[in-house]
Amino acid sequence: MSAAPDVRFWFDPVCPFAWMTSKWLRTVQRQRGDTVEWRLISLRLLNAHVDYDTHFPPEYEAGHTAGLRLLRVCAAARDAHGPEVLADLYPAISSRIFEADPAEQSLRPERGREVLGIALEEAGLPAGLAAAYDDDRWDAVVQADTDEALGLTGKDVGTPILHISPPEGAAFFGPVISRLPSDEDALRLWDHVVGLATFPGFAEMKRSLRELPQLRALGVTEDEVGRTEDWHGGSRRQKK
Repeated sequence: MSAAPDVRFWFDPVCPFAWMTSKWLRTVQRQRGDTVEWRLISLRLLNAHVDYDTHFPPEYEAGHTAGLRLLRVCAAARDAHGPEVLADLYPAISSRIFEADPAEQSLRPERGREVLGIALEEAGLPAGLAAAYDDDRWDAVVQADTDEALGLTGKDVGTPILHISPPEGAAFFGPVISRLPSDEDALRLWDHVVGLATFPGFAEMKRSLRELPQLRALGVTEDEVGRTEDWHGGSRRQKK
């Protein structure tokens, strides 16, 4: 990517909130034509100093480790074929994690290789890249991308991280969203986020209450929790 992109987006393929935000960004991209550069950030590396047994549910360590292994393959693919391949490889991986039938338990770490093989084929990439899954030499590359993101936002953040109008623009953690907005609302939300992020004095906005992302693999769908019909006005239609 010769010119600076309009947005840089750091993702971990096992983060459901990053996946939901990426779907929203792609909705904006489809309508506005903005360029997006997809970059790597590892929840496992972010939490390397944390005792998983006391800070997270039992399944988190295995899930975050699987994410790091998938990011190794993303790093190898980018190195061999250029950064543009992540635009296809990321959704090819994460759609099989988060849009799968809940009965498939697609987040199980042992399914990482299965998900990866199908994703590489869909993205038009050589199957041999899967060898990077167990090659920890790629961890330094993933760590460098992770450190780059933290250098822009500071520590104590998660995924995703967005950088608007790099290199001079603002970078921040989030936005963390649980529902995919309509095309119209996606643009409205984007304009509000960019407006806030580009205010020179903006520092932080945070809310700790969250609903589960509306993702099939998590067993939460729009039909079950309702859809925001006019989010800026606060109304909602609850579906039966």
